[in-house]
Amino acid sequence: MNHDMPSPAGTKDVFSTDAVFGAPCWVSLTSRDVKTTEEFYGAVLGWTWRPVRLGDRFRIALADGAPVAGIAGVATMWQMAVAWTPYFAVRSADEAVSRVQERGGTTAVGPISLAPGRAALLADRDGATFGIWEGELFTDWPTWRRAQPAFIKLHTRDAFDAAIFYGEVFDWASEKPGCCEVQYEGDEVVLRSGGDVVARIESGALEAAPDPTIRPHWQVHFAVRDVAACARAAEIHGGSVLSLSPEEAVLRDNDGAQFTVTTRRGR
Repeated sequence: MNHDMPSPAGTKDVFSTDAVFGAPCWVSLTSRDVKTTEEFYGAVLGWTWRPVRLGDRFRIALADGAPVAGIAGVATMWQMAVAWTPYFAVRSADEAVSRVQERGGTTAVGPISLAPGRAALLADRDGATFGIWEGELFTDWPTWRRAQPAFIKLHTRDAFDAAIFYGEVFDWASEKPGCCEVQYEGDEVVLRSGGDVVARIESGALEAAPDPTIRPHWQVHFAVRDVAACARAAEIHGGSVLSLSPEEAVLRDNDGAQFTVTTRRGR
């Protein structure tokens, strides 16, 4: 499982997925080797690292001392794809997995227990991979969301069909207090939680495309100060640049995982 929620022992005012159900709550990378991953993202994004309770194969990435993402060096051991994955907060992992399966999605892993909660790795009915998390979030999670170090966007076959799928799984636009709000802006579906834009869904991906960058997938975006410098560093350290503009670059790390860097902090 490539999900790791840091919840340091002894902290107070622990945040729970009950408070933000249906919203993206974390991003995590499954890699083959933690040390190699640390070196690449340290050079490209300037991240530093801290250990977590799950063991030597897991790390939390820090940007300016704040948690940004989780890293799990278990791709080979657990025969999983090397990839960035967004996680959504749920009140019940078992219920969320059942809803996914009932609506044509699939389960890759879980639900499994990972203190202090439960997680599963899933795919929607068009094949885009995502995770769910039930339980505690790290204490400064609201700061993480407000700082917008990471943002996710679903590239899919039909944005409106995808919004129905995820809405039924995560209770988007339901009458439940605190649920995420869904708005349609042109060809995009925009997801808001507590008034903040937390994800976007856009049409255009091809379900059976031979190129994995064109097939439906969740793309993780990281806000950076210098897009061009990140692209150069990625190439120097064994990665590649898939596309580059002054404000945004789609990169592939030295293990094959795709991600985006952007100067745009507004969503």
